[in-house]
Amino acid sequence: MPQQVHVLPMETINQMQQHYVGALMSTPQGAIFRAKNTNAVITAYKSGKVLFQGASPEVEAGKWTFNATAKAASGKTKQVKKATTKFTPPQSLFASNHIGSDEAGTGDYFGPITVACAYVPSHQIETLKSIGVTDSKNLTDPVIEKLSKEIIKLKIPYSLLILHNEKYNRLQKQGWSQGKMKAMLHHHAINNLLGKIDDAPLDGILIDQFCEPAIYQRHIASEQEKLANNTFFMTKAESHSIAVAAGSIIARTSFVNEMDRLSKEAGILLPKGASKKVDQAIAKVINEKGEAYLNKCAKTHFANTKKAQAYL
Repeated sequence: MPQQVHVLPMETINQMQQHYVGALMSTPQGAIFRAKNTNAVITAYKSGKVLFQGASPEVEAGKWTFNATAKAASGKTKQVKKATTKFTPPQSLFASNHIGSDEAGTGDYFGPITVACAYVPSHQIETLKSIGVTDSKNLTDPVIEKLSKEIIKLKIPYSLLILHNEKYNRLQKQGWSQGKMKAMLHHHAINNLLGKIDDAPLDGILIDQFCEPAIYQRHIASEQEKLANNTFFMTKAESHSIAVAAGSIIARTSFVNEMDRLSKEAGILLPKGASKKVDQAIAKVINEKGEAYLNKCAKTHFANTKKAQAYL
């Protein structure tokens, strides 16, 4: 049975107990409460550990770990006294009308880069949290795909861009770094979304930070583009912003779908990541399709291309 264990603050556990009051079960020894719904059986212990077991423990856990993760990360930030800049988002942004942007596929040898941004008005933040929208790194691909459909059903405005492998490889040979590609993808996705939401209230734009803001600005300036007003950057932003989390889920769903499509076209299961399994799959592609075929489905400048020679 799938399960997840999280350590949560007692304040959150008390909120959970109130939330599940209509679904409470007999409490085991050492526990504060146990409850059951369609997603999972939830058992909260006096130690602060909470066990989620059932059909979709990720979805149920996501309702509670999003805020807890953000608070924990916020606490760590205060401890190291990290300097703030004009690009640091104000804490109020996370509860406001904002756009969040994230990407997927950047570290994977096979498959494209996908970038998605979502506009979440403040009145829909709690709704997204209640259906389990959280940092996609804590979710399985089937759950991510399910949540992506739910986000779209809620009519959350979003923009999705896909940089397919052939164009990726062409830009790379022209001297574009992956960082510049990502910056331009985020920039165009955000501009597309700004056009969609028109005059809707907007308190800011948050990009999951993959490079220093000054470098991001240099990248887009090299293509005669400028940063939109009230744009902020933050590492691990999907743990703080529901809009970035939604963008991350949409981007990941698109990447997974593209990987499925590419695998079907190649007639070979193309693994995610950049591991030894990937090296072996590259050799299989070369043997069955020829090395030139990699241009259609892979980021060919990755070191894996050379490593695959050992399996030919």
